[in-house]
Amino acid sequence: MYNVLTAQDRVRLPAQNFTMELTSGLSQILREKYERRVDKDSGTVLCIWDVKPMGDGTVIPSDGAAYYDVEFSALTYLPAVNEVIEASVSEIVEFGAFVGLGPIEGLIHLSQITNDFLNYNKKSAAFSGKESKKSLKKGDVVYAKVTTVSLKQHLSDTKIGLSMRPVGLGKDEWVEKEEKKGAQPQEKGTKKESKKVVTKESKRKGAKKKE
Repeated sequence: MYNVLTAQDRVRLPAQNFTMELTSGLSQILREKYERRVDKDSGTVLCIWDVKPMGDGTVIPSDGAAYYDVEFSALTYLPAVNEVIEASVSEIVEFGAFVGLGPIEGLIHLSQITNDFLNYNKKSAAFSGKESKKSLKKGDVVYAKVTTVSLKQHLSDTKIGLSMRPVGLGKDEWVEKEEKKGAQPQEKGTKKESKKVVTKESKRKGAKKKE
């Protein structure tokens, strides 16, 4: 989930930045400090903008810098457990599929792709279902549910787990096939009932013949 937050901070502006326009200098420092960093409460910080100094700066003797209290806006991304996302498959590996979730990647483990047994084709880098014939390859757009979120300080260490096993998830064509299958049991049930009637009638006829 993407969020726009308003935050405040105290920024140290070095003397070499004094020649820059004030908001540009403060923005540069804030971006270096926050962008692509992960916060457990806010998620991954994607962008910093609209930086506003709150009053005049303070100079500390022998520091060689000025300190400014600032307010700024931040765009963040924080995936939530049970959130359903639409994403594109970025890579297929032997143990699962990676999908792009904005600034990070999530993993759909092999066991969470579908209920069917899957074969992995190393040459084509794709999965295929043994019975369902479902296929999954790089570039496919899928719907998946977030199952685990492990946020770390660095973006590369953050782990997101997903699943496509629940009904209604996966590729659009998978969902369409499931919907078609959902209508079939009623027709089969009707045929079974007619067979039972025929069986009873045949038994009665057989009993009459014996008499």
